[in-house]
Amino acid sequence: MRALLFTAFVIAGLAGSALAEPTASDARVEVTLSPELQQKAAQEYGLKDVQRLAEDLRKDAARQIERTGVLAGGRLELTLVDVKPNRPTFKQLGDKPGLSMESFGVGGAAIEGRAISMDGVVTPVSYKWYETDIRQARFSGTWSDAQHAIDRFAAQLGHGNLYARR
Repeated sequence: MRALLFTAFVIAGLAGSALAEPTASDARVEVTLSPELQQKAAQEYGLKDVQRLAEDLRKDAARQIERTGVLAGGRLELTLVDVKPNRPTFKQLGDKPGLSMESFGVGGAAIEGRAISMDGVVTPVSYKWYETDIRQARFSGTWSDAQHAIDRFAAQLGHGNLYARR
């Protein structure tokens, strides 16, 4: 009986999610890569890694907008301007055999863009954060500091602090 009830809930959940419309926050946040970062990603870091960071930025910003109601009805156009990894990426390891995953350094990210409110008011948005203490990087993953910068940007966005500076 429990298995039948569980199966019914699973089927109802799948049917409900298939019929659900996409959330409004997904359409309100656009993230692109700067031309310089696209070139650097293709030649040095690996485009797939950097595109994954851009998608994380989009999701984090959309989640914060939806959660807090900041920029309700508007949209956010962001550009991932720069990222620096803490450790060599897979592409870098493949291109330079002498590199090791034990190599580490400071990383971070820079984000620029504009917030467009429902009534058409455009507010420029800019944020960058790079770790300054190499002692923090020793136990980090490849993109830890860049992810941290993205998380900090989304939190600042959700609190409305990026608008308060203007």
